[in-house]
Amino acid sequence: LGAMIASILTFVCVFFLFFLDHWIWGKYGIALSVVFPIVSILVVYTVNGIYGYLFEKRRRREMKAVFGQYVPPECIDSMLKKRGDFGLDGETKDLSVLFADIRGFTTLSEGMSATDLKSLLNAYLSPMTAVIFEKKGTIDKYVGDMIVAFWGAPLSDPQHAEHAVSAALEMQRKLEELDELFKKKNWPEIHIGVGVNTGSMNVGDMGSKFRKAYTVLGDAVNLGSRLEALTKSYHVKILVGESTCKETEPLFLYRPIDRVKVKGKLTNTNIYEPI
Repeated sequence: LGAMIASILTFVCVFFLFFLDHWIWGKYGIALSVVFPIVSILVVYTVNGIYGYLFEKRRRREMKAVFGQYVPPECIDSMLKKRGDFGLDGETKDLSVLFADIRGFTTLSEGMSATDLKSLLNAYLSPMTAVIFEKKGTIDKYVGDMIVAFWGAPLSDPQHAEHAVSAALEMQRKLEELDELFKKKNWPEIHIGVGVNTGSMNVGDMGSKFRKAYTVLGDAVNLGSRLEALTKSYHVKILVGESTCKETEPLFLYRPIDRVKVKGKLTNTNIYEPI
């Protein structure tokens, strides 16, 4: 039991025993010993409290070990309160995924020292990750200069598509602020392409016995990656899939870009740019 419920229940039980003992004495003249039951209740209450504390501490430690690098601390607190398994064994659900990649990063990196390149990446990735966390997203992974994030897991989010598109727009806005910082440090100006897609995905703690990661897999994830790559061809900053557009159209203004058949898909799909 939780601390508050256990405390209330303990008080009620002890009070009831005293009341019962007093009533039996007054009505029948029989004196009962309430010491043993009261001590028993207090012992159970103490053991419950110690066990609860140790269990919650271990559970919090395990939760932070698994999700600490993926989600903000406030999400972990919410997960601890809800007491679910959060799909560690894998589950299929509707999510939104985001891919963000720096344009021409290979060429850019060739003209910088390793130290400057590391500093530039850290200066770029930190605020971008902060935006994703602010929009209730989960970091999947960093692949060099690429950021992969998703919404709707481990905590369910009915507005996952809205938050993903909102994060994409905010990341582009944040990049304008970073450009001013980069100019002061004599670093090159950077541009990013962002792809967002919504659909059914497999999510869970996946990998080998040596290393695992909480990640998403599926056709909808692959399409999100293709959309990010297509931003280069269409010279736009953000592209979203048809399903993302349908879920968020009342909230965002979209410009239809094209109807394409991306690599790995047999059917055509409409793609849009959020304005």
